[in-house]
Amino acid sequence: MKNIMWFREIKKEDIPLVGGKGANLGEMVNEAFPVPQGFVITAQAYFKFIKEKGIEQEIIKKIDAIEVEKTDELEKVSAEIRELILRTPMNRMLEAEIKDSYSKMNQRKIAFITTREEEFVAVRSSATAEDLPEASFAGQQETFLNVKGRMEVLDAVKKCWASLFTARAVYYRKKQGFETEKVGIAVVIQKMVDSEIAGILFTAEPTGDTSKMVIEAGYGLGEAVVSGSITPDTYTIEKGTFKIIEKKIGKQEWSLERAEK
Repeated sequence: MKNIMWFREIKKEDIPLVGGKGANLGEMVNEAFPVPQGFVITAQAYFKFIKEKGIEQEIIKKIDAIEVEKTDELEKVSAEIRELILRTPMNRMLEAEIKDSYSKMNQRKIAFITTREEEFVAVRSSATAEDLPEASFAGQQETFLNVKGRMEVLDAVKKCWASLFTARAVYYRKKQGFETEKVGIAVVIQKMVDSEIAGILFTAEPTGDTSKMVIEAGYGLGEAVVSGSITPDTYTIEKGTFKIIEKKIGKQEWSLERAEK
């Protein structure tokens, strides 16, 4: 199985490899939506990492022993696992694959000259669980925005892997009875858009009315909307006609923007 998959190679059947986020990006690219370029470091790469480096059994043993209702113990052990992942060196071949893929994203052709200028990227977690299609991990793992440079990307990938073991994520999986060895994490590497306005489209109205869509939007990067840090503008739209049924303008006093241009 591949360690790296470009969006154009991914289909919805690849959820076990690339997670829901990765699979959706692949589907959109293959339907010709205007999606910023990117690739996914598959869950297979994560599983190889913990197996080849000999830390899988240590992680499983620690998770199995946790009493999740004991908050101090949960925080302590989950932090130990994250530190274990962060201090364990990545396989050199995988490092090279990630660096090479990131470099390919940065290639630009001007006339007959190919140039390379390092791009800002988003490094996004996309958790997945083998044989558990009903599992939901939304918002439990980390995303890193405006990452630039090959070593910085590698560092962010490791942090995404480690975020599989936040106290919140461990608590959820233990309560759901998920087996640690079946839960993996893919990592999406995607070109950043230095947006002036960004938001979220809900293809069904959140209360369940499928005849309507809702857009929430705000100034700057979309993370401010996603995290709930701002009160966004909200537009309720009728499907089919795309008529705006309702509009609520939020008061936004700040925006999340890239400092370096």
